[in-house]
Amino acid sequence: MFHEFSNKCFLITGATGLIGQSLSKSLLSYGGKIIAVVRDQEKAKRIFGEDGNISYIVSDVTELEIKRYDVDYIIHAAACTSSREFINNPVGVINVAIEGTRRTLEIAKMSGVKGYLYLSSMEVYGTPVNDEIIDEMHSTNLNTMSPRSAYPESKRTCECLCASYFSQFNVPVKVVRLTQTFGPGVLYNDGRVFAEFARCVIESRNIILHTKGDTKRSYLYTEDAVGAILTVLLKGKNGEAYNAANEETYCSIYEMAEMVASEIADNDIKVIVEEKDITSFGYAPTLHMNLDTEKIKNLGWEAKVGLKEMYERLIEDMKS
Repeated sequence: MFHEFSNKCFLITGATGLIGQSLSKSLLSYGGKIIAVVRDQEKAKRIFGEDGNISYIVSDVTELEIKRYDVDYIIHAAACTSSREFINNPVGVINVAIEGTRRTLEIAKMSGVKGYLYLSSMEVYGTPVNDEIIDEMHSTNLNTMSPRSAYPESKRTCECLCASYFSQFNVPVKVVRLTQTFGPGVLYNDGRVFAEFARCVIESRNIILHTKGDTKRSYLYTEDAVGAILTVLLKGKNGEAYNAANEETYCSIYEMAEMVASEIADNDIKVIVEEKDITSFGYAPTLHMNLDTEKIKNLGWEAKVGLKEMYERLIEDMKS
């Protein structure tokens, strides 16, 4: 169904990020045209090659020129995703989120786009404490007085900004709340826990957990995330948000580590818990993020790649 995007033009921020580059490549394969907002054009050209259907605007998203662009759709995927930044530079994290979103929404309003999609996060729900199902109307328990909340609270504000532009200016906004997403394209030195587990397999090291690994969440393969984004852009309802996750992957970090050690590694590695103070890492508190995906499934989308296969593909790519 995504061939409806053929010959359509997309303005995409964060185009060289993990999701942004996968999204851009998919749209190019469907015959779409891309205007990619990037900070490093040389990096972008290494990723996309010399493709005549992609052009670049070299700009930080907070400085993106507000004017009319000849585009059909805008996908705003640029964001600060470094956990350490959430702690060390919360003001910067908030500014990137809100100013980048405001500018792209203004551009959407001036350009009369067919659709605008904001890429949000499961973190808008805060830190649920049990395995209850989290649907799109679920409340949050975020602590606004914690600097670590800079990321999720700014995401919530941006969602409200999107809803406000829809209500006041009829900008056709849609929001996708992604769970943690990974697959080929993750950098080898990525600091997130799933990447560390993959490195442990490749380097034949034991998996060392610095917590008990009680946090539970679902995961999503990159290509499935792209499918979710494009499904919502094409078939979602304006002014609404959609969770995107593979519900079958719901597990604790400890359970995931054990799966990687016992089912993925072809060498004898173990999971060892060595608890330490991880406050400076900027990780979210222990949570149970059991996302409900019925709403997006009703649009015809469904995750296809399970957790074991996600790791197998990730490790193969990281090795290469």
